[in-house]
Amino acid sequence: MASVDLWIIGCYLLVTLALGAWFGRGQKNQADFFLGGRDLPWAALLLSIVATETSTVTFLSVPGKTFVEGGNFYFLQLAIGYIVGRIAVVILLLPIHFSGQPLTAYAVLEQRFGTATRQMASIVFLLARTAGDGLRLLLTALALQLALDWPIEPCVLAIAGVAGVYSLWGGVKSVVWNDCLQFAIYTLGAFVILWMILQELPGGFSQLKEFAVETHRDRFFDFTLPFTSQVDHTTFWAGLFGGAFLSLATHGADHLIVQRYLCAKNQKSAALALATSGPVVFLQFALFLVIGLGVACYFSEFAPEQLGTPKDQALAKFVVEELQPGVRGLILAAVFAAAMSTLSSSVNSSASSLMDDLLAPWVRHWSDKKTLLAARILTAVFTAAQALVAIGVYHAQYDKSIIDQVLAIAGFAAGLLLGLYFLGMCVGRAENWQAISALLTGAAVTSYALACKANGLWFPVIGAGTTLATGIVLTLMFPPSEPHSKADS
Repeated sequence: MASVDLWIIGCYLLVTLALGAWFGRGQKNQADFFLGGRDLPWAALLLSIVATETSTVTFLSVPGKTFVEGGNFYFLQLAIGYIVGRIAVVILLLPIHFSGQPLTAYAVLEQRFGTATRQMASIVFLLARTAGDGLRLLLTALALQLALDWPIEPCVLAIAGVAGVYSLWGGVKSVVWNDCLQFAIYTLGAFVILWMILQELPGGFSQLKEFAVETHRDRFFDFTLPFTSQVDHTTFWAGLFGGAFLSLATHGADHLIVQRYLCAKNQKSAALALATSGPVVFLQFALFLVIGLGVACYFSEFAPEQLGTPKDQALAKFVVEELQPGVRGLILAAVFAAAMSTLSSSVNSSASSLMDDLLAPWVRHWSDKKTLLAARILTAVFTAAQALVAIGVYHAQYDKSIIDQVLAIAGFAAGLLLGLYFLGMCVGRAENWQAISALLTGAAVTSYALACKANGLWFPVIGAGTTLATGIVLTLMFPPSEPHSKADS
């Protein structure tokens, strides 16, 4: 890498740290740290939602769907389900989250089932979030390793360190406004990559279209009904139903995204931010898939030997080896922006859930100063945990497509949590043991589906459906007793 690339990346990282320090001013308690005063504008929350779910996995792994030989645009069918799922969240779940003044997504579960259920939901969230975002961190570190030829450990620590520090300083307000900056950076970077590819191709955009047709990469829809990994791509029905349930779960029952709604001024602002995020994500997926197609076309024209590059590393290799100094630094800054937007959100929401859902009995009587310090310490703890996951997975020589595994982890956990929300909506309330038994049954059935190599996009449907059905059966067999009180929860 040229010195100008390092200067660009260094300046970008310094700006993010400066923003973190700036927005950290005036924080007095954990509500300020985790919810930003509940007055953030909907447009900022929209960009934060999109940036949070647009991690390095999207930036580096999604282009691999069209880059690889036999690739196509089938992955875009998933975004159709995302749009449907977000509309369902606005209608079904958003009113629940705004029924009081909760600090986390799982506070409402305590009202329906009891404290133990809320705590179990939080544990599921924390385990899945740490594992999934550890994989996201690994993919970014691999790009940095390719650029600098460093060992993986300092690459992981460098990225996690910066994201963790500004999250620790500024809390969720810093995370949201840094997300807006990062959205602008990685979107600009993506358009620059595509523009430079088209500039280099002798036939420009026409050549790109011809390449897509000749290599059969111009396929958008597959209406078969796959339920196993025998079909190793996204189909329309898996994208529609699996994507809708995944989005319904991750955006309605996952505290990583729900935390954004709780930062909004009111339910209307939260609904506007959520509903508009679906089409934006659809357009982003389309952009990254076209970039993957462009990289394949570029390599076929100028470097055919590179067509065998692993699909998760193709775009990173193109950026590092083919782009000019300065532009390379901008694109790598965009890659880091995509990574840090997710990582910072993840560690902040994880600290929030642990503190309010699991540690509340011990910390509720602490002073504001002490709880604020604890919130920052927990942020640092989760940053370290995700770094350990990334390093551990790397040394385990994990060779599967990272985006597929991230989606599978998210679908597995979020589907179970969504089932609990649906159960509360259907039966009103249930005993702790009934809700937890339903969740564990859902986990067991989803695990069986995983063992049978079911398509991971069906995990939210399987988990939510099994959890809901089991809970309804248990409440019919053993009707709940008197309403819960804090004393008996």
